[in-house]
Amino acid sequence: MKKKITVLTLCAMLPALCFPAAAQQPKKVPRIGYVSSTGDPNTPGPQVEGFRQGLRDIGYIEGRNILVEYRYVEGKLDRAPSLVAELVQLKVDVIVVTLLPAIRAAKQATKTIPIVMATFQDPVATGLVDSLARPGGNITGLTGLGRELSGKRLELLMEVVPRISRVAILWDTNAPGPIIGFKEYEAAARALNIPLQSLEVRGPNPDLERAFQTAAKGRALALIAINNPVLNRYAKQIADLAIKNRLPSMYEKSDYVETGGLVSYSANDADQFRRAAYYVDRILKGAKPADLPIEQPMKFEFVINLKTAKQLGLTIPPNVLARTDKVIK
Repeated sequence: MKKKITVLTLCAMLPALCFPAAAQQPKKVPRIGYVSSTGDPNTPGPQVEGFRQGLRDIGYIEGRNILVEYRYVEGKLDRAPSLVAELVQLKVDVIVVTLLPAIRAAKQATKTIPIVMATFQDPVATGLVDSLARPGGNITGLTGLGRELSGKRLELLMEVVPRISRVAILWDTNAPGPIIGFKEYEAAARALNIPLQSLEVRGPNPDLERAFQTAAKGRALALIAINNPVLNRYAKQIADLAIKNRLPSMYEKSDYVETGGLVSYSANDADQFRRAAYYVDRILKGAKPADLPIEQPMKFEFVINLKTAKQLGLTIPPNVLARTDKVIK
């Protein structure tokens, strides 16, 4: 009888002994792959910092309840496919991509790993997704509407510097995004009856001095630089050359104005990359990329550098100043 009681007691204790062990099994920590169009491992830049802040806002702590594998193209766009391939081989749970070559590479490399993009291109026009409302496939994310703002940037530049008769467009011919961008500016310029001058450079080492000499010879009176990872690495040099050549300049990122450019008009970069973290969170919690609509920015920032205006001998019209979101003095 005593032996029978002992056996029953052990049987009763087994679940109690086993279940705590099961409960103590470590929970899988999700691993995210991130391909950045800006910065490097030592200076990640505002896009990566915005994404990190977004993770923190949601409650993620890197190294504790989430892991992020960062990869940087560092101005070399041809590196994008190999960087994406690395992340696919690591079997990350989600891939975050921020430039068109990397988004295309990710789309070709995997049909199963969810992809969150943060792009300035039109994802429908570039064939990345079926529609903004229902992207389909394994891609979702955000679009900054960078290209759709081309006409607005030209209009603002004409208000900042009245009587412009010729605008130079600085762009990297070695990348797909700027090719689309230049065509958008051509269409907008035709509608506004403004002649354009194409200043073509080639990454990863653009000859900017020569481009500005070409602008001077062509008698350009203002400049617009098309955003891409190659030119972004030379933001300070471009802003300095614009001042040196007395060219009022418009940019597609406020970073340029922070380093000495004259004006910019764009969605807020930090906000966009914070929102990318929200998409990662939704997917980790079970949402399918195909069912997550691609988000468009609701607010745009008009930024002016008055110090640069003074160096160029420009007086910004009061009605223009009144509409700025940020003034750098």
